[in-house]
Amino acid sequence: MADLQEFKCPCCGGSIEFNSETQKMQCPYCDTEFDVEALKGYEDEAKNQTTDEMEWETSAGSQWQDGETDGLRIYVCKSCGGEIVGDETLGAASCPYCDNPVVMTGQFSGSLKPDYVIPFKKSKEDAKKAMRQHTKGKRLLPKVFKDENHIEEIKGVYVPFWLFDADADANIRYKATKIHTWSDSNYYYTRTSYFAVHRSGSIGFERVPVDGSTKMADDLMESIEPYDFADAVDFKTAYLSGYLADKYDVDANDSITRANQRIKNSTEQAFAETVNGYSSVVPESSTIKLSSGKARYALYPVWLLNTNWKGQKYVFAMNGQTGKFVGNLPLDKAAYKKWLFGLAGAISAAAFALSFLLWWIF
Repeated sequence: MADLQEFKCPCCGGSIEFNSETQKMQCPYCDTEFDVEALKGYEDEAKNQTTDEMEWETSAGSQWQDGETDGLRIYVCKSCGGEIVGDETLGAASCPYCDNPVVMTGQFSGSLKPDYVIPFKKSKEDAKKAMRQHTKGKRLLPKVFKDENHIEEIKGVYVPFWLFDADADANIRYKATKIHTWSDSNYYYTRTSYFAVHRSGSIGFERVPVDGSTKMADDLMESIEPYDFADAVDFKTAYLSGYLADKYDVDANDSITRANQRIKNSTEQAFAETVNGYSSVVPESSTIKLSSGKARYALYPVWLLNTNWKGQKYVFAMNGQTGKFVGNLPLDKAAYKKWLFGLAGAISAAAFALSFLLWWIF
């Protein structure tokens, strides 16, 4: 029985003791009582908790064959250091990430060859139309964002993605409560019951995307998801004709942390949705083990437009397959002040007219 003195209360974390009168374990801090055997099982499960096991086989991509890169050229931005790939017919170009001129440095070589590519389905006209729609009706937007010459600079870029497949086995324990309230003529009562809820099972993941470019913000790329992999084809350099392609600077191994986090979050969310009927549910522990983890390398189509305004960078991106468009817009404070003063003047004029009318009537 001495070991039982070491138990911690699952509700408040305090040390609990055996109550000889009730023959149960009792917490002196929150007065919660526990059956000895149930508490022993809870404690054993907590002691047996293991850590995540998330290992991957990351031999994504393949080596370029002789002659495959003959028509490709590498371009480097002197401003942000971005490296992009284009075909030999590409004329003067600007960087899709910072809008500064890029310089051709020679024939493309090095990086792995992608396994797959999703070709562009949305045209440049589609992207320009989406941009116009995005800014339509926004009277306080700086003029540069509506300038047609600027909108014309939207560029089609193939962004490198690592696609992760895996089966996830999860064991998750939750602390849950049920709260019951009632009252009589004298008092209001609240009874809180505590439960240890356990969920375990497996869930499969296919092609969890992680972008392989430090120049593309992860949250921006995730915001234009999803892509439909049904349109993916085996990579051929012909798909790059007329477009730019980002040269990845984050390899598959360095993308694992991001992939693990996305898989862990999705698994925990899916399992949490099965815990119903409680007043509150708080996860206490989570263990996820991956099996059959494998990565693939693909290029996904994105229309990009970068705008710098008053030292702030604004990025607009459109999914080149589905047309989903995102972008943050600034407020022109000078135009806002003019509008505000104009509104105040209009209100003053209306108030004066109303008071004059009332004076005339009465």
